[in-house]
Amino acid sequence: MKQWSLGLGWLLLFCSVAQAERWQTTVAEQTALHHDAVVELRHWFHQYPELSNREFNTAKRVAKELRDLGFDEVSEGVAHTGVVGILKGGKPGPVVALRADMDALPVKEKTGLPFASKATALWEGKQTGVMHACGHDAHMAILLGVAKVLVDLRAEIPGTVMFIFQPAEEGPPGEEEGGAELMLAEGLFEGPNRPGAVFGLHVFPGPTGSIMYRPDGFMAAADYLEIIVNGVQTHGSMPWSGVDPIAAAAQVVASLQTVVSRQMNISQAPAVVTLGTIEGGNRGNIIPETVRMTGTIRTLDPVMRLEIHQRIKDTAKAAAATLGARAEVIIDLGYPVTVNDPVLTRSMAGVLEWASAGQAGVVPPIMGAEDFSYLSAEVPGLFFALGVAPEPGDDRVVGVNHSPFFYVNDNALDVGVKALAGLALTWLEATGPETN
Repeated sequence: MKQWSLGLGWLLLFCSVAQAERWQTTVAEQTALHHDAVVELRHWFHQYPELSNREFNTAKRVAKELRDLGFDEVSEGVAHTGVVGILKGGKPGPVVALRADMDALPVKEKTGLPFASKATALWEGKQTGVMHACGHDAHMAILLGVAKVLVDLRAEIPGTVMFIFQPAEEGPPGEEEGGAELMLAEGLFEGPNRPGAVFGLHVFPGPTGSIMYRPDGFMAAADYLEIIVNGVQTHGSMPWSGVDPIAAAAQVVASLQTVVSRQMNISQAPAVVTLGTIEGGNRGNIIPETVRMTGTIRTLDPVMRLEIHQRIKDTAKAAAATLGARAEVIIDLGYPVTVNDPVLTRSMAGVLEWASAGQAGVVPPIMGAEDFSYLSAEVPGLFFALGVAPEPGDDRVVGVNHSPFFYVNDNALDVGVKALAGLALTWLEATGPETN
């Protein structure tokens, strides 16, 4: 990877602008031609969402679309429900990969859209609404739009394009494996179709059609946090005869707020510690034995990541001990930092600028996490954000990603199609067949 960055990377940096211009007009025309089909696909995926590792009908629709387009290879059941399509161009050349994620979230939709999800599913033992509240419906539709564009240009493509439709980006349920990590373990990037670069995008509530990116660390690492506070159960009228884990848990929650704000040098890199659930007891007049809390730890620096883990353990245990309780802290490593190869990112910046009509720019790190990080750790990668906010003057209620009001403006889809198609074609042509 280092050798790539110093050699081929500089070639890309100087050649990419000229190569991008060669494809711009044709890609823009083909994208406009397929606009209505891409919108229809996005609405279908949105209306019929499926949870992680359960994307059965989603995968069938994706595979059918690729086969109908005449892809050379279409593999199903990759990492449970993933789909991988191989499109071979008419000219020799290397392999480039494009990725979209497929899974939805256990969120009941409140957008009021005519194609809003009414789906429900069982999640952690409870029946819940299911919604594409993070825009994966748009990601799939955009990538299928790219497939339509590149099939039209197939004879002129100097290489091969791998289309990755990945399940379980939001994390597999329970003890299951899944996502990009499992796809790689099953050999996604092994053999003759190993790509030399991988590109992907994620929609965000920024100005419609804008593109946000960053070289190096773009999105945070995300680690699972679980804290179990153990006390001694007793009658609610006699707290002195036991140890109250609820009061101790409150101390833990308050104390954890100081880990980032008072114990870490956040001028070095941002970090976020969040507790998202807290559960304890089943009756108002009983002090329970235990309280369980879960959350996430978001970091951008590998050294800080480990230090924060240790400080969380020390802080939680000390806080619980002030009331005589014991805290058990479990931290499981999750997605690593999503790193954009800096030379690849600089060399492709002109493509992003063109696709967004001048609305592309470098932004601060995003504290959300992405398992695209596994792919970009394997080969040089570039992951960027696409703005999908409502048009100016549209006063509808919208929310950020994972909100029941999350909204995707269909007018942004063409920008995503142009960007990914342009990146793939520019990289293939600039890289050349000698590196295949």
